[in-house]
Amino acid sequence: MMRVFRLKPLSVCDTNCYIVASDAGNAALIDAPDDAPYILDQLDFYNLTLKKILLTHGHFDHIGAVADLQEATGCEVYIHTDDYVKLKDTGSALTGFFGVGGVKPIKNAIPITEDTVIELDEIQFDVLHTPGHTSGSVCYIAGNVMFSGDTLFARSIGRTDMPDGDMKKMMQSLEKIKDLGGDLTIYPGHMSPTTLETEKRLNQYLN
Repeated sequence: MMRVFRLKPLSVCDTNCYIVASDAGNAALIDAPDDAPYILDQLDFYNLTLKKILLTHGHFDHIGAVADLQEATGCEVYIHTDDYVKLKDTGSALTGFFGVGGVKPIKNAIPITEDTVIELDEIQFDVLHTPGHTSGSVCYIAGNVMFSGDTLFARSIGRTDMPDGDMKKMMQSLEKIKDLGGDLTIYPGHMSPTTLETEKRLNQYLN
């Protein structure tokens, strides 16, 4: 049975990241904001082996610990093709926009599209391309859980006023999410978890 562990908010942006664990004790990390030693300690605490990092997009506050985690574990890293450049170009990762230091370059990331299915033992992650916050923003759906990155928050949505943001595309992405079946538990990139049914009722951007 898939287990999800929500770690403490990390980076100057209080960014969420999540450990998704398989029955065999392998793990996928959804985003890697900062503080690789803390994330590695949490993996050890839960007795898990990091196999994959699934990035919802390429902003610095979601990728800051990726290079160190990759070096420590040899894990695979996945990001949408449209955000791939952000792993190599810290300017497009918004380090300058927020006045923070550069991000350590990330090697050998695997580009994905909406047709990609990522498997971790019995867990299958489906990719939903949701441009708007960035051109390569994605949500990952596994069973009855969706990791929404900076696309959908509890009662809110991600910003579209930064470079590579697009409000029109964001609204189209939210329509895709609105059309999903089932009452998904939503783990966002910032703030508290919520559910799809709750957001359909209370989030003005989904009404």
